Amino acid sequence: MRVQAIPAALAAAALFAVAGCGGHDDTGTASDDGSPTAAAQQAATADFGDLKKVCGPGTAKTASAQGVTADSIELGVFSDVGFTKKSEFVDAAEVFTSWCNAAGGINGRKLTATTHDTKLMEVRQRMLEACKEDFALVGGGAALDALGVKDRLNCLLPDFPAQVSQIQNNGSDLQLNATGGASYNRYAGYYDWLLKQAYPDSASAIGTIGGDVPVTKVINAESQEGLKAAGAKIVYKDLYPAQGVSDWTPYAQSIKSKGVKGLVFNGDFVQLSKLEQVLTGMDYKLDWIDANNNAYGPAFLQLAGRSLDFQNNLADLSGVYPLEKAADNPATRQLVDLFKKYAPKAQVTLPAVRGFAAWLLFAKSATACGDDLTRKCVYETARKESGWTGGGLLAPVDLSTSDAPLSCFNVEKATSKGWVPADFAPNDGAYRCDEPAYEFKGNYGKPLTLADVGKSLSDVK
Repeated sequence: MRVQAIPAALAAAALFAVAGCGGHDDTGTASDDGSPTAAAQQAATADFGDLKKVCGPGTAKTASAQGVTADSIELGVFSDVGFTKKSEFVDAAEVFTSWCNAAGGINGRKLTATTHDTKLMEVRQRMLEACKEDFALVGGGAALDALGVKDRLNCLLPDFPAQVSQIQNNGSDLQLNATGGASYNRYAGYYDWLLKQAYPDSASAIGTIGGDVPVTKVINAESQEGLKAAGAKIVYKDLYPAQGVSDWTPYAQSIKSKGVKGLVFNGDFVQLSKLEQVLTGMDYKLDWIDANNNAYGPAFLQLAGRSLDFQNNLADLSGVYPLEKAADNPATRQLVDLFKKYAPKAQVTLPAVRGFAAWLLFAKSATACGDDLTRKCVYETARKESGWTGGGLLAPVDLSTSDAPLSCFNVEKATSKGWVPADFAPNDGAYRCDEPAYEFKGNYGKPLTLADVGKSLSDVK
């Protein structure tokens, strides 16, 4: 669902494909003069961005919890890769564990990441397996993640996800989620900027459209509430079939007839590109289109074609530093270097960045626990992070509560020359922060708690 975005598997299920963002072909372990590259040096020191000694050798001696021995830590990575064929969570796990283990692991314990391929529909089966084997879940996500929450809570398994999808999982207990609290509109600042500052004339004629599947219907409802709270008058609401549309002309004609000026598209960027081609062919230009951050990557740019220079496509990255500006940000540049070294054929995508940040959060917390590495310690240590940035990959996120709003946003614009930061008046580096939060009034469901399975935090050991 955006980020919570529509996850890769749900995207594919409803033809909502998540784009990759920038591949790399060469590894490079030394500069032209023979000196080690930044990636090699950083692997040796196990620092990442502004985080020091994330990983390293140590003298761990005990088997302190399920999945933890004196030599290793067993961790699980959820992914719908068998269905979507998108491996960004698996790639992020491979890169992080290779880098961390090369530096000595977590206090000397080597990390082993097991991919739990949910294949879209097998979330519960994979969760039951993880409950028997893993110390924690790190850096993954599944479209139908609500199917496994009750089992995860029942077996007291901590979760450090890259992204979450369904409301029952978003902010559930024992979860350290850096994508914002479920009770709050993570796009509140973005909508305020769109409707009150950047394109105020559009506020009187807003439209929303999304895939006709239950999860996306909730996203659409949340979008509509958030837009109205920002002052929008919604004149067009529609859904399109999950399998896609062969002819977008009727939708485009409806958008034009209702005079839509701003459109929020919650769905597959492949379908969006088709809709935009029809709108552009009709010479109908909107003030803006929220392409959502699933479109953030080269694939949408290739599909959109000449519509890129006619329509105004925007996407809120919700506080993730833009990948095309990696050279300007040490943490993002280091991440790109590490992918070149440890997964040279993989793409660095928005989900991969979030996955790597989740691994960093786990590693920092586990390192702080020392020899007595327990689920209770790693969870409670991570929960103390009130300004988590993943070493500089993200704008600060408050993890000290499970339901805190995001405080920063950043907007990207699609152009024929690539994605570029939009002119959204950032006030804190690459981000715009300290915007008013908006708490949803509608009833969209609630995340599951330990109490829902008859347990409490005191049961976590």
